[in-house]
Amino acid sequence: MKELDLFVDRFIAFLTIEKGLARNTIESYALDIARFLDFLKRNDIHTLSGIDTPVIIKHIIDLRESGLEPRSRARHLAALRGFFRYLVKEKVISNDPSRIIDIPKTGLHLPDVLTVEEITALMDAPDTKKHKGVRDAAMIELTYAAGLRVSELVHLEMVHVHLEAGFIRVFGKGSKERIIPIGSYAKTKVETYINQARPLLLKNGVSPYLFFAREGKPMTRQGFWKLLNKYALTAKIQKHLTPHTLRHSFATHLLEGGADLRSVQTMLGHADISTTQIYTHVTGKQLKMVHEKYHPRG
Repeated sequence: MKELDLFVDRFIAFLTIEKGLARNTIESYALDIARFLDFLKRNDIHTLSGIDTPVIIKHIIDLRESGLEPRSRARHLAALRGFFRYLVKEKVISNDPSRIIDIPKTGLHLPDVLTVEEITALMDAPDTKKHKGVRDAAMIELTYAAGLRVSELVHLEMVHVHLEAGFIRVFGKGSKERIIPIGSYAKTKVETYINQARPLLLKNGVSPYLFFAREGKPMTRQGFWKLLNKYALTAKIQKHLTPHTLRHSFATHLLEGGADLRSVQTMLGHADISTTQIYTHVTGKQLKMVHEKYHPRG
């Protein structure tokens, strides 16, 4: 197994240094490949030459029989594909044994998406007579306006907020930069927060972050989740709400409003448009209605 371990180490270094992937992504890749190596060891396979397509298929079947969900199996196979593509690129092997294996059907289901009315109720929930209410209103509005991941929101720095131009710079997965317009509602709320509430919440301290918790440090993801759920109760929203619900709602509402998939892909920061396409099933009802209304034989 020493040969395999060596190439896995090189692959992880490649993902870290050359690809610049996020730490969580790299850890996920490492765990998936470690599980594959364990399977190889149990089946007395110790060299790359012993790995062919049937071996990988048997491993995927074993994962299914162990109870691993389709989405997790798909992620697992994606990790293996990345590993074998790397080996081909480095000319360690000539053919990728994972190339012809189909990604397991993931059956992706989006969490609840808020209606425009529910979004409005949520935005109105914070008490903006209080400084923290002004902050919370700006956080929620900005998350929805820009379709941010919660990690992107809580680590957003002041230097990346350009209110006059109406956009923010975000560094997403793999530290990939994207520029996102934020719209007039978010611009107004963030501006009010920066000018009125932020200096008072800092209490003469300093912080590079737009939003912060104690001692100017970033708010945790769990902290924002708690805030969001508190305001969901105030707004009497019955749906299960997570910070990602606002991101899903952002994408869905844009598509329903007529935005093209490529633009939404760019704003979400998806490397592959197939990831963005999971939202298209949500807009199916509207597409059916449009077809019936406008098509000459609808």
